[in-house]
Amino acid sequence: MGLLNKFFFVTLRVWKYQFLSDCKNSIGKPKCFHPLLIKGNGTISFGKNVQIGVVASPNYYSHYTYLEARNESSSIHIGDNVTINNAFSAVAFSKITIGDDALIGVNCNIMDNDGHNLNPLERNSNSIPTSEVVIGSNVFIGDNVTILKGVTIGANSVIGSGSVVTKNIPENTIVAGVPAKVIRNLK
Repeated sequence: MGLLNKFFFVTLRVWKYQFLSDCKNSIGKPKCFHPLLIKGNGTISFGKNVQIGVVASPNYYSHYTYLEARNESSSIHIGDNVTINNAFSAVAFSKITIGDDALIGVNCNIMDNDGHNLNPLERNSNSIPTSEVVIGSNVFIGDNVTILKGVTIGANSVIGSGSVVTKNIPENTIVAGVPAKVIRNLK
């Protein structure tokens, strides 16, 4: 990619999303190879050597990474040496933690909430069920994975592409499917 192309198609987009970001409690500075939009009234923290975006990967020119810590008490913590591929989103109403050395594939989503209340009488209220999500250290999450509220993924585990994770995953485990089920243990 030429310098002019990189400036117009990458650098300007990264700056645009930095300008549009409104989270006042952002701690740390990730390496952004892809636009990053951080929103909300909570805290979003980045460890050392966090990479956002991968050049030689799908959605590089067309998407962005979205992180939102919605409320003042909400938080997203991303550990050290984490690589997050293109088109990732994480929305925290309570807390999302991503451990050190995690690898996250293209177009993955993490939500610690239902988005709206599931009770039809309370669907438009601000009463939204939420439960913390914890991704352990050295976890590899494949492409197009969705991780739902209340899930803890143990260290060293692998989540197969296209999976929807609805329940806790033990350490050193490979899971895949909708909903994700144990395929085998790594040890």
